[in-house]
Amino acid sequence: MIAFLRCAFFVLIVRPILTVILGANVRRRDLLPRTGPAIIVANHNSHLDTLTIMAMYPLRRLKLLRPVAAMDYFMRTRPMAWFAVNMIGIIPVSRGGMNRDLLQRCVAALDKGEILIVFPEGSRGEPEKLSLFKKGVAHLVKARPGTPVHPLFLHGLGKALPKDTWVLIPFNCDVVVGEPLLWTGSIESFMAELQARVAGLAAQIHMAPWE
Repeated sequence: MIAFLRCAFFVLIVRPILTVILGANVRRRDLLPRTGPAIIVANHNSHLDTLTIMAMYPLRRLKLLRPVAAMDYFMRTRPMAWFAVNMIGIIPVSRGGMNRDLLQRCVAALDKGEILIVFPEGSRGEPEKLSLFKKGVAHLVKARPGTPVHPLFLHGLGKALPKDTWVLIPFNCDVVVGEPLLWTGSIESFMAELQARVAGLAAQIHMAPWE
């Protein structure tokens, strides 16, 4: 029943919003991981970020996707917690970042062949302005160094659904998918390369200054 509801949610609500209202355009979709274990890393500007990434997948693969999302936001009410866990499949994270318990849960998901969705900026930032990535994702990859990390850059979603609002604004959006990155041997070099990869994807989009 949960699988049916999840598919219906994406078919009837998420995909029409992305295609009809936002005109979402995905570049190099073929570089997305089709099976796990794998990690998708993206910038974070909107609540639409997770749904946009998940909507790029066939319905039969939705069960493989496990977004790592803020526990304090999605666990505010029982209905919201049910929706986040059952419909989106989140792995809840506290604002403190990657602790031992979270690391173990993420590693367990990878060991089951799932695909994690991680936003290393932490909280949602200013639209199209990359913040410094936090190192939690590097500790995760270090624990499973054979796991490919797929960088994405999301453009326009922070304008379509800005932070602290639920009013959807029609605005063309883009997703750029990059080549996968493997563990480099050190946390510092891995994070530097990952940040550079996402910045490189951002540079491929002509972005007008926000008004």
